[in-house]
Amino acid sequence: MEHEAFRLIGTPRFGGILVVSDHASNRVPADIDLGIAPEILTQHVAIDIGVGPIGAAMAQRPGVAAFQGNVSRLVCDFNRDEHLPTVVPIASDGHAIPGNALDHAGHVARLARFFRPYHDALAATIEAAPPALILSLHSFTPQLATSDEPRPWHVGVLYNQDDRAARIAIPLLEAEGLIVGDQQPYSGRLLNATMNRHAEADGRPYLGIEIRQDLIDHAEGQAEWAERLWRIANRVAIAIGE
Repeated sequence: MEHEAFRLIGTPRFGGILVVSDHASNRVPADIDLGIAPEILTQHVAIDIGVGPIGAAMAQRPGVAAFQGNVSRLVCDFNRDEHLPTVVPIASDGHAIPGNALDHAGHVARLARFFRPYHDALAATIEAAPPALILSLHSFTPQLATSDEPRPWHVGVLYNQDDRAARIAIPLLEAEGLIVGDQQPYSGRLLNATMNRHAEADGRPYLGIEIRQDLIDHAEGQAEWAERLWRIANRVAIAIGE
């Protein structure tokens, strides 16, 4: 299923795994001019590099479906609270986005066109086939643009108040020889809007995963992580259900 704001890959199953990636696409609709250089759309500021292919690969497995954002986060950032101006950012990571300097009517229209259909469809998908686990999948840059220090973590596990899945997943990831950031490189208590809305609000188990982009910016890494996350997500879902 594909909509302007989202795409659903695979068939959601009751008691299965739903992989949610808010920032899986860098698509900008033809009728929207962000006023930015084209190369910006290949950077993290526009897309979570690698997560779209990982979710799509996981959705080839029985019991797994992937729900993905279908426009760039610069068009509409789905992982924000609706009332925040950053839903339609006028600047991001030092880049001005002049095409997003909208009046009130334009801002409301952008929400109605993208943000609300995305979240309405995600809520309906979860309600129609409640998953045993929601896997929230993002990626992060190997280092900040403002720093020369590389980020040491291979993967981060993020959560807000509900850390059930995180506590199970962290040792499983560490057992794979990975450097795991517990609430690193940033905290899920600050950046968790989609999971707050669709998981924490209803007590649904979820696992927030952030993968370092240089590990998944190529097909081999994407395949490796799709297989790894499929194994770990299943173990987490089973453990939570016991």
